[in-house]
Amino acid sequence: MAFSVLGFFVFLLLLVGGTIASNNDDSAFDKNYEITWGNDHVLSLNQGREIQLSLDSRSGSGFGSYLKYSSGFFHMRTKIPGNNSTAGVITTFYLTSKTSRHDELDFEFLGNAEGEAITLQTNVFVNGVGGREQRIHLWFDPTSQFHDYKLLWNPHQIVFFIDDTPIRVFKNYTNLGVPFPTQPMRIEATLWNGDWASPQKINWTYAPFRAHYQGFDISGCSTQSSNVEECYKSKYWWNNRNYWELNPTQKQAYENVRKKYINYDYCNDKPRFPFGLPKECNIQKNYKL
Repeated sequence: MAFSVLGFFVFLLLLVGGTIASNNDDSAFDKNYEITWGNDHVLSLNQGREIQLSLDSRSGSGFGSYLKYSSGFFHMRTKIPGNNSTAGVITTFYLTSKTSRHDELDFEFLGNAEGEAITLQTNVFVNGVGGREQRIHLWFDPTSQFHDYKLLWNPHQIVFFIDDTPIRVFKNYTNLGVPFPTQPMRIEATLWNGDWASPQKINWTYAPFRAHYQGFDISGCSTQSSNVEECYKSKYWWNNRNYWELNPTQKQAYENVRKKYINYDYCNDKPRFPFGLPKECNIQKNYKL
């Protein structure tokens, strides 16, 4: 009887127009994802449950989800290149709408010289406008083992996590005139040459650089852009009240990261904004977690 009730419930979810993707943590890559570029620089391992992206002087590589999503709790277990991956070797996991005025939520590892701390940069784009960079020095070595990088996105907030530790919160303040991402977005991961933006150039004698990804299940609501409201409903667990703000344990962990590990926040960069900080910066300062 329990099985038939569950089946009927799933049928109803599909019937109303939103789909919730697999929550099986052992999903094979090609169930939800496809290679998007650099095919000959992508290697499938462990029967498709791990993907290796490679970068050399000829090409990088990347993959993306088949579908776009309008809310969810997304994740990717990642181990980044470790052989002197200078600042030009960029490893990413992000959501993007890929529209002319795009929304985007970024995890970007900026690489490092051997022995130096590795910097993780996050960014938020809304309607084609980014420039909301935050950077942290990691308290662990992301090249030695996999860690889970997560994005909670619901109508109330966006939270960036490393494993279970929140490292960034971007609240929905549209009622106060602050833009918030609403466009359906695809999940993407890439390994690419970014030394054009770095004073440190890539030492290609260490190539190929390799990043590894696992965890290809997706907990997200995929629907047509004309029906994004469907993805804001409480039938999706990440939209429930428990996910509207951090819980007490998460708040404490978040404050610890802010105090110890953040080394750049656009909201503190007054020389960059001589005519005033972005509106969300002033609001965020008054926001009580």
